Amino acid sequence: MSRILGAILAGGSARRFGSDKALAQWRGKRLIDWVAEALDAQCESVALCGREEPGFQCLADMPEAGLGPLGGLNAALSHAAVNGFTHTMSAGVDAPNLPHSLGWALGGEGAAIVESQPVIGLWPVAVAGDLSAFLRQGGRSLYGFAERINARRVTLDIALMNVNQPGDLAG
Repeated sequence: MSRILGAILAGGSARRFGSDKALAQWRGKRLIDWVAEALDAQCESVALCGREEPGFQCLADMPEAGLGPLGGLNAALSHAAVNGFTHTMSAGVDAPNLPHSLGWALGGEGAAIVESQPVIGLWPVAVAGDLSAFLRQGGRSLYGFAERINARRVTLDIALMNVNQPGDLAG
C-alpha cells in the first residue's frame, strides 16, 4: 500500500510576484492553503518545504537553501524515506486550483511530473539518492532531474493556474 507525503515547495523568493506569493489571496484563501488542502485530500501527511509557517510541518531545503524546488523536493524525499512513506507528491504554491485527484493522474510506474509545471509531481522515495547525487553534481533543473530518472510527463485534463504575477489571480 502506498503512503504518500504531500510536499509544498515554497522556498522561492517570488521576485516576479513582488511579495510573498504563498500568502497572496485567491477566492478568500491564501495560495498556500489552497495547495495544502488539495494535497491533504490525497496524502497521508503534508509538509511545507523551504520556509517556516505556523500550522505546518516545516522542512528546511536540503542540503541548503537557494537550490530552487529541488532543495525542497530533496528535503521531502529524505523526510519521507525516514518516516516510511513510499512516495512524495510535490506542488508549488502557485497552483491553487490543484485537483484533489492529482494522484490518480500521476499514478503508475516510477516518477511522474505535470508537463506544464514540473514542480507538480509524484516521486517514489526510491529516487531520493538519485536526487542527492544530482544536486551534489551541480544539477539544479527539475526537468533535468526528471529526465535523468525517466519520469513520465503527464498532461492534465484541466489547465492549472501558474501564479507568477498578482494579475494572475484575477478571476
